[in-house]
Amino acid sequence: MAVTDRKPRGLLRILLRAPIRLYRAGLGGLFGHRLIYIAHRGRRTGARREVVVETVRYDPAVPAAVVVAAWGGTPDWYRNLRAAPAIEVRLGRQRWPGPDHRHLDAAETHRVLLAYRRAHPRAWKRLAPLLGFPADPADPRWPEVAATVNAIAFTPHVTSS
Repeated sequence: MAVTDRKPRGLLRILLRAPIRLYRAGLGGLFGHRLIYIAHRGRRTGARREVVVETVRYDPAVPAAVVVAAWGGTPDWYRNLRAAPAIEVRLGRQRWPGPDHRHLDAAETHRVLLAYRRAHPRAWKRLAPLLGFPADPADPRWPEVAATVNAIAFTPHVTSS
């Protein structure tokens, strides 16, 4: 059983949740655009929940940030976002209350992950096995695996005037 097949516990959980405290303290700028803080509601309890995950794509022109659910495929935070929108997103020094989000289709997820692999080869070596990707992007299984990855794009909420 892979370590990512179950929820993190103990010291690993503490380490993975440490960036939340830094975001709460207003130090999210330390992470630049590599990590994103997401506040959301529990799908059953309605309680506020928080998670910090790696951003696999950031486009400052839009602005938009894409994340993937890599820990166990469908972690609680991802299922919560399927049930209700995020309360807020923090990315670096930016704060987006009530952000818009959309779930990427398989083709777009495939393109985003190929671009991430090119931009961050060392990080990809750690992420790819968690997601089940073959080492070679020319492998015909790549699109099939991309179709199983859950990806979400966040943008600031724009009010129409």
